[in-house]
Amino acid sequence: MQNARDRLLLAAAEMLDGGGTVSTRAVCERAGVQAPTLYHHFGSKQGLIDAVLNHGFTQYTAVESSGDPLGDLREGWDRHVRFGLEHPSFYGLLYGRAEPGKPCAVTAPAHAALRDRFTEAATRGLLKVPADDAAEQVLAANVGVTLTLISQPEPDFALSERVREAALAGVLRTATESPAGRANAALTLRALVADDPGDLTPGERALLGELLDRLARQCAAPQVRR
Repeated sequence: MQNARDRLLLAAAEMLDGGGTVSTRAVCERAGVQAPTLYHHFGSKQGLIDAVLNHGFTQYTAVESSGDPLGDLREGWDRHVRFGLEHPSFYGLLYGRAEPGKPCAVTAPAHAALRDRFTEAATRGLLKVPADDAAEQVLAANVGVTLTLISQPEPDFALSERVREAALAGVLRTATESPAGRANAALTLRALVADDPGDLTPGERALLGELLDRLARQCAAPQVRR
């Protein structure tokens, strides 16, 4: 039998996925609990909604590492798109809460999952830009194509594939592409230190990471001839 917290999460998820308005009274009636129970577990109605959104989001971003970073990135992209198409109202809520200058805590798991994948790729010398930059670029493209497909009468999955490959090509080095010298070395060292910091203190890791990211960006940036 489900406990009260799980019943509240399920009730709110069903109401959100159906595109309806989630009121404290409605969700409590659906879950068979009183309002104080909701406040006890989540603090507020918004706390409950955030918990539901976080749960749904982390479920589809948690792609197990297969040892093939590129394959994992493609699978994560495709799962992201499928989730949006299967839960369009839910997906709209995930990306309809943007506030100027305020990062969204609800969608943070997607960025973290992508950053981990790109860090893994960097340890193999495959990354062209810092992992955080790569994650932001690819997530922006992934969200954009998902919203586009949701709006189409018949989703164009070939469009998703083309955008996916273009986005990945912009941040990853192919096996036949020569490394970009110091930039590639800086990115690889950055990832290796993040994976195994050794005896470095948190402050030393942060400083080294900042320096390596700066070096990678400077070396990878196109040079303008004067």
